[in-house]
Amino acid sequence: MKLTTSALSIPFHQASMGEEEIQALAEIIRSGWITMGPKTIEFEKQFASYVGARHAVDVCSGTAALHLALEAAAIGPADEVLIPTTTFTATGEVVTYLGARPVLVDVDPVTLNIDVADAEKKLSPRTRAIIPVHIAGQPCDMAELHSLARQCHLRVLEDAAHALPSQYRGKRVGSLSELTAFSFYATKTLTTGEGGMITTDDDDLAARMRLMRLHGIAGDAWKRYGKNGSWSYEVVEAGFKYNPTDLQAALGIVQLAKCDAYTSARSRIADRYNEGFRRLSALETPEIKPDRESSWHLYLIRLHLDQLRLDRNAFVNELKERGIGTSVHFIPLHLHPFYQRSYGYAPGDFPVAETQFARCISLPIYPRMSEENIQHVIDTVTDVVSRARR
Repeated sequence: MKLTTSALSIPFHQASMGEEEIQALAEIIRSGWITMGPKTIEFEKQFASYVGARHAVDVCSGTAALHLALEAAAIGPADEVLIPTTTFTATGEVVTYLGARPVLVDVDPVTLNIDVADAEKKLSPRTRAIIPVHIAGQPCDMAELHSLARQCHLRVLEDAAHALPSQYRGKRVGSLSELTAFSFYATKTLTTGEGGMITTDDDDLAARMRLMRLHGIAGDAWKRYGKNGSWSYEVVEAGFKYNPTDLQAALGIVQLAKCDAYTSARSRIADRYNEGFRRLSALETPEIKPDRESSWHLYLIRLHLDQLRLDRNAFVNELKERGIGTSVHFIPLHLHPFYQRSYGYAPGDFPVAETQFARCISLPIYPRMSEENIQHVIDTVTDVVSRARR
C-alpha cells in the first residue's frame, strides 16, 4: 500500500512560546543575573501555589528532580524501588544512581499506568518506595497506591513528567503524595527548554533537596555574589550541580500563567480526535477515568492489529510519508539491553506492557495546532486505516 505524500507537514510537537517569553528573557539578561537567583525563588512560589503544595524546589531537569527526591527520601544501596516498565529510562536510572535496584512492574491495559496488583506481587522485604508514572497525563489510581504504601510502609514519589496540570479526585497532581517530580523538557506541557520541579509538603524534605541541588552548600549559596552576600560558604554534604537558572525560571513563570489556557487547547484537540476517530473500529482512543482529569500531554491511540494489514511501525511510516509526525511512548524498560544485562529481565516478562507497546502511536497535540492541522491528522489517520483494513 503506497500513499500520496502530502505538502502539509505537521510535526509531532511544537513549543508554544511567543513575545511574552522573549520579553521575560530579555528582562533577565538586562538584569545581569542569569543563573539561579530571585526569579527562581519567584517561580517556585508560584508553582507551589498553582499545584497546591507547601514547597516547590526548582532544578535543571526532570531527571534531577527524580534523583533529588529519591535522595531526600533516603533511598540507598540494598533498597528496591517499584517502577512501571512502561516509562522513560530516567525513572529507572535515577534509582541506580543511589545504588538501589529498580524493580519493574507491569501496567494496566487501559491507562498504561502501573498495575497496583502486580506491584503488590513484586514486594519484598527490601522494597522501600514506589514511583507511579502518570502516562500521557492521566493520573494513576493514587488511592490504591497510597493504600498499598501505607500497608507496606513505602515512600511514594510520583513521576509527573506528563501530568501538569492533571487532577485526581479534584486535587492537582503535585499535592497528592509526599514527593512529586515534574519535567519542563522541550516537549512538556510547561517548558523551560530543560528543567524540572519537585513538590512536597514536608519542610525537612524541601530543605534537604535545596541543599543537595547546589553542591551541598549550606544557606542560600546563590546569594553569594549579590549585594548583601558573602564570599564565605560551608559544604555540609556531597551534593549535586542541579540548580536551574533565572533564564529558565523567567520562561517558567510566563508558561505557568498560560498553563490553564494551554490545557484547554489540548483538551479541545483531544475532543476533536475522539470524535473524528469514533467510527474507526481499528483504533482505540484514550479512555480517561471519571475521577481524573488529564493534562493531555500526549494523545495516544492504539491499533487493533487484527483488523489491519499494517503493523505499528508500518503505520507510523505511512503517516510520516503523509506529513504527520508521531512518536511512541514508551519502549518498555525490560526490552532495553541495560535492564536485561543488569537485572536479568527478558522479553515476555511483562505481557501487558509488550502487547500495548506493539500497538501504540502518539499523535500531535499542542496548542499551536490550527484547525487545518487537526483535520489533516484526522483525515490522514482515517485514510490510512481505511486503506489498511483486512
